[in-house]
Amino acid sequence: MNDFSAEAMGSVVREHRQAQRPAMTQEELAARADYGKGGAVSISRIERGLISPGEHRLAAIALALQLTPGQLKHEAQERTRSLARQRGRRPVKLRDQVAETKRRHAEINEKAAQRSKITQELGEAFNDVHDAARDEFFLRFVELAESISGAPEPARPSEEEIESTGEIPTALRVEAMSIGIANAIRGAAAGGAAGAAAGGAAAYGAFTAAALFGTASTGTAISALSGVAATNATLALLGGGTLAAGGAGMAGGILLLTGMVAAPAAALAAAGFYVLRKRRNKKEEERLRTEVDAAQSALDQSQQGFDAMIDVLLRATDTMEYVTVHGTHALEKWRLSLPPEPRDWASLGSEGQERYQEFLAVAGCLLAVSSINVSALLTAKPDAVREVDKAIDETLRYADKTIKSLV
Repeated sequence: MNDFSAEAMGSVVREHRQAQRPAMTQEELAARADYGKGGAVSISRIERGLISPGEHRLAAIALALQLTPGQLKHEAQERTRSLARQRGRRPVKLRDQVAETKRRHAEINEKAAQRSKITQELGEAFNDVHDAARDEFFLRFVELAESISGAPEPARPSEEEIESTGEIPTALRVEAMSIGIANAIRGAAAGGAAGAAAGGAAAYGAFTAAALFGTASTGTAISALSGVAATNATLALLGGGTLAAGGAGMAGGILLLTGMVAAPAAALAAAGFYVLRKRRNKKEEERLRTEVDAAQSALDQSQQGFDAMIDVLLRATDTMEYVTVHGTHALEKWRLSLPPEPRDWASLGSEGQERYQEFLAVAGCLLAVSSINVSALLTAKPDAVREVDKAIDETLRYADKTIKSLV
């Protein structure tokens, strides 16, 4: 868990940015730190203490400010301790105590509201680009693949390979998804489950449900082949619930902000009565201060999970955008190279067959990213957030690397 607060990191970043000669703008820092479109907004949120950058973002920001990540973290840790000492100096007069507690109450309310706004904004952005990648790449590939008869059944990992790995590695997990997609395509081509015919979210939900939870031609459950249900049940990395119901992707279930806003909001609601009073006695002030402290603690404890969630949403959105732009272009070139229908596997030739397998791998990566359960970051206890984040990070890294190597 980080030893610095988001507020402390934000103030340190802002000071170093403004200390550059000439002073660096937020837009310039975002560009130098390799943030994509709208990066200045992310820098602004960091400097305001709303979010704290993930490890790879922090390293990029440090480099842009001519610091090492270690130096940036150390300064943020020192600033965190300094801010804690300042807050520990309680005003002597009751009137000043009331004013200070009221200010903190308003500050926490604002921060909780900003978290909700940021999550909704980034969730909707992810859903938009997810839907574009789904319709323009995934479903178009499925439709083309269903027109090819005689595609071979993909090789599956052996039971020994699955059992020997213990925790299923990301590569094997994504490979299993690609196998599920291939078998669902073969089943649809043979007159089974509908592929892209229904169109849009409903088709995607039906198809991915078949791919993730359907049954292969041998009668073996695809989910059992991947081993995901057993090995990653606690992390729920393959989710599937919203997808199977025709939902809009991984961000669809996070807007309740479970465990992130609920706890501080509940504490502040209980305190609200006293805040509204123009006068309160010492006992009432102590009660309100205790409840505000509890709300602040709830925000602080959930900060790491919130930061990790924001990082995941940003990275997943970038991956989906890449598929939408480059994947659809590559898919269209492949479509134009295909022989006329009816077409079979042999008619594709070695190059066309290889491209089919590559698009299948991209589709598996897309599905893996789509079905990441981000809410696990919000519901995990602080000491478990790092483990959950590591597993999700591996999925994002593998998917991004694989996709960019193929399209």
